Amino acid sequence: MLKRIVYGVSGAVIVGLGLFSFYAWNSSIDPIAPPVNADYPPQVIEQGKILAAAGYCSTCHTTPGGEAYAGNYEMHTEFGTIYSSNITPDVETGIGGWSEAAFNRAMRTGVSRDGHHLLPAFPFEHFNKMSDDDIGAIYAYIMTSIPAVNQVKKENGIPFPLNIRWLQAGWKLLFADTQNFEINDSKSEQWNRGAYLAEGVAHCGACHTPRNVLGGEKYDQMYQGAAIDGWIAPSLTSTSTSPIPWRAQDFYEYLTTGNSPYHGSAAGPMAPVMHKGLSALPKSDVEAISYYFADHSGAKESDDPAANSNLQTAIAAQHIQTDLRIDEGARLYATACQACHYSSDELVKGRPLLTLGSATHLDQPTNLVNVILDGVRNDQGISGVVMPGFRDALSDQDISAIAAYLRQAAGKSAWPELQQKVIEIRNQPRFEQ
Repeated sequence: MLKRIVYGVSGAVIVGLGLFSFYAWNSSIDPIAPPVNADYPPQVIEQGKILAAAGYCSTCHTTPGGEAYAGNYEMHTEFGTIYSSNITPDVETGIGGWSEAAFNRAMRTGVSRDGHHLLPAFPFEHFNKMSDDDIGAIYAYIMTSIPAVNQVKKENGIPFPLNIRWLQAGWKLLFADTQNFEINDSKSEQWNRGAYLAEGVAHCGACHTPRNVLGGEKYDQMYQGAAIDGWIAPSLTSTSTSPIPWRAQDFYEYLTTGNSPYHGSAAGPMAPVMHKGLSALPKSDVEAISYYFADHSGAKESDDPAANSNLQTAIAAQHIQTDLRIDEGARLYATACQACHYSSDELVKGRPLLTLGSATHLDQPTNLVNVILDGVRNDQGISGVVMPGFRDALSDQDISAIAAYLRQAAGKSAWPELQQKVIEIRNQPRFEQ
């Protein structure tokens, strides 16, 4: 009896492994000679250029100061370090031998030309929402307009057994959204256009949606915020902690200028999203994305932020004189920050009121501390407006005192173990874009 049970279980395991192997296996697609410009209409290549920018292809496939699209951009994850691939049309180390069919398969299913599974750091489940024409346009642009660079991809630092590509098929089976984009008939054309762009090429959910312990997006919490590259991508829904709701025009202003007076400036991984990405899209597309996210935030376009009681409270709080002799955070803020971050009766664009900003109202101090440490460069936030970093000027105790003061002035409960978190944030890997 025991033998029959053992044989039965063993047989089931063998059959299961066989079926999984069949599911996980993908054939190789024959290489081709790289296409040339004459193979595509100029308008297709131009559309591909726009979409490649909107998909941040260069941002993730280019090292700081390196050759565009040549790969080896370093990404730190909870599962180890991943280096992006070389996607220039180099035949030896890039995708020069890839056909459009091979490129389309990679974009839709996360499978390389040779049949091996790509790691889910590549957001194929978002790119799968794109149309074949749009994917083909990106292929045409890369293959005809990006210089070929011979650069070998670095080995990923993913430990065994997570580095076994065969197992990625199981991850996809469990967690990947493989559905194509579907029009929502109950929504407007503008909403659907925004959804197509946000869910597809812009892959906003890849950063703004929380993930489970194995790295799968929690689709039931779509756009509700997540940690990414040492920052917090805040919630874009009604769960946002921002004291003033995000309207469509607030999203639009933020996505086109890098700043919203009522919410703050773009820094960290978000800065290249608009300055190197969405800025390539036509105005109507950015408006559609803004409209789509305003629907998620639940804000009413008729609401006037200037009349919001939270704004009035924040402006009035600036005039409350704290005893600078005993409040170290208030004293440091007054000497290092207040000269720029001060508004009278109206907010000044580019000089956000920090007690009102989204970073001060998040459940973690990550974004606020990052900005205090490293400032805002002229290619972040509003172009040409800079904030100096205080990494070398202020101690961990100083920065935690300023953050604690701002948090209290914003009427929020104190961040626990704040100074320890400042130390951790200061020492984390820096992600230069």
